[in-house]
Amino acid sequence: MSDIPQTDVSRPSALPTAKLLQRPSQPTIDQNSSEYLDAIEEEWNKRVDVEIETLVDGMADIVSLASIGDKDKFRIAQEAFQAQCRAESMIRAANSLMSTIHSMKLLLLLSDEAQIAKRRDAELRSVQADKTDAQRKVAALLDELLLSRTREGPRDQRMDTS
Repeated sequence: MSDIPQTDVSRPSALPTAKLLQRPSQPTIDQNSSEYLDAIEEEWNKRVDVEIETLVDGMADIVSLASIGDKDKFRIAQEAFQAQCRAESMIRAANSLMSTIHSMKLLLLLSDEAQIAKRRDAELRSVQADKTDAQRKVAALLDELLLSRTREGPRDQRMDTS
């Protein structure tokens, strides 16, 4: 009875080195924004490079496994298993690459503040130019209308008096 019962329940103490929610390097005060953006770009490039390398290596391994020759049943089964493992690895890499691409697209769409600001400023300038042009046209038409009335006004008065 002095023995501690053994179970297959996971124990949190069994994973002392686990680090949840690891964050990429945070910008330090010494690091300006261009250096920070360069570091983030380099991190994204490394992710893409790793996934592409996994795809290329997997394809090369599958092609090398597809050799034709005398093979016994064990060798055929072994190569089939290796090909299946490589294909699964390639699928994971392709899914990860698609996820990375999706994240990059979202980052481009949602955080391109400079482009959004440029578009907004260009639209504002365009609307202000249209407004100024419309004001000039209205002023010209109003001047023309008032001038025509002042010219017609004395004529009407002359006709009434005669």
